[in-house]
Amino acid sequence: MRQTIKEILRNPSIGREMTVSGWVRTRRNSGSLCFVEISDGSCLANLQVIADSGLENFSTEIKKLTTGSSVEVCGILVASPAKGQEVELQANKITVLGYADPAVYPLQKKRHSFEFLRSINHLRPRTNALGAVSRLRSALSLGIHEFFAEHGFFQVHTPIITTSDCEGAGEMFTVTALDTKQLGGPDPFGGDFFGRRAGLTVSGQLQAEVYAMALGRVYTFGPTFRAENSNTSRHLAEFWMVEPEMAFCDLACNMDVAESLIQTVIRRILDSCPDDLALFDRFVAKGLITKLESACAEKFVRLTYTDAIDILLEAQGKGGREFVVPVSWGMDMQAEHERFLCEEVARRPVIVTNYPRAIKPFYMRLDEGEKTVAAMDILVPGIGELVGGSQREERYDVLLARMEEAGLDVDEYSWYLDLRRYGSVVHSGFGLGFERFVQFVTGMANIRDVIPFPRTPGSAPC
Repeated sequence: MRQTIKEILRNPSIGREMTVSGWVRTRRNSGSLCFVEISDGSCLANLQVIADSGLENFSTEIKKLTTGSSVEVCGILVASPAKGQEVELQANKITVLGYADPAVYPLQKKRHSFEFLRSINHLRPRTNALGAVSRLRSALSLGIHEFFAEHGFFQVHTPIITTSDCEGAGEMFTVTALDTKQLGGPDPFGGDFFGRRAGLTVSGQLQAEVYAMALGRVYTFGPTFRAENSNTSRHLAEFWMVEPEMAFCDLACNMDVAESLIQTVIRRILDSCPDDLALFDRFVAKGLITKLESACAEKFVRLTYTDAIDILLEAQGKGGREFVVPVSWGMDMQAEHERFLCEEVARRPVIVTNYPRAIKPFYMRLDEGEKTVAAMDILVPGIGELVGGSQREERYDVLLARMEEAGLDVDEYSWYLDLRRYGSVVHSGFGLGFERFVQFVTGMANIRDVIPFPRTPGSAPC
């Protein structure tokens, strides 16, 4: 395989002959020389190529290279006399692989707004910022897999198509092989592919619990879908979730694992991706690296939901803080409340526990008194909720009553109840929204800019 610019700059071999392929970022002519900056996407840095007039196609092609054109360069790596770069490539041959017409190519050398880049989704990875997002996203994914492997977890591939609505909110996309004209009657999906209604998964949790009850520690990391008509900078119709499930693990254990995962992966990113992080720290979110260092340095603050509401009520009352959504016990906290707690009160990530049962799903374990459940959310600055999890209800009778209370068809979930019939144990798990994690690490404000192909209401490019 060809050597990447990242590999060349990491271990530069002065005097070595090599071949580099990439895309032109800039080209500058100076007398009998042509200076071409090329990028291959392997890192943030470009490699400067020096071409002289002795090259066969110097006048016909090289001097006319445009931004976005693709080239293959054969040459010798030499020390660079210019500031800001250690080496440059003295070209012996430059082959133009493909031109980019400057009259129509939209990514000329200037800063473009993220809103504009969303309109050219197929080209935006070529920019510095979106290329850096892609590399950090990949590094975060690798770090997550490494964390779970090092802690004895097994990866489980849970289904994309499912008949179980984990959240019970009815926000599933329907999957059908029928023509819509065929749908109707008392059993509209009876003649469908699966013989019943099926949809795209909103979570792999319930299926992951099956394997946690056999393998102990498992996780699933895959796409999930919500048919929620929320056209905001925080929501997507298709997004990725990290969902571990752990047998013999209570709520305290669950919080420890989630906190350790976040801090461990961020620490690895700080060590392995300094250049990409520096780009965001400089141009996107000032103080980003300090924020990430702080998130790794201290334990997260832990508050019960009731304590959190009391803090918000005091800020709303005596403190004179005006929230768009007024605070009251029993409400589902909004992003403004979550961010206030971690940005202005704790000034670091916060774990909120023991939420009211009425605002949480059926599978969360009832606390003593049955007013709250053993749930936990991790809130981080700039984002709000990053992680949502709970100790799962392991008691058969209690779970059955909760399912009936939620209006679920108990027969449809008999397999889930079986996990409590046969060798039930205390177990817990959580879901980490991967795109929100990428947002936290990069400082990007809009979630549509941290996923390669965003799916939102009315929009599904590429």
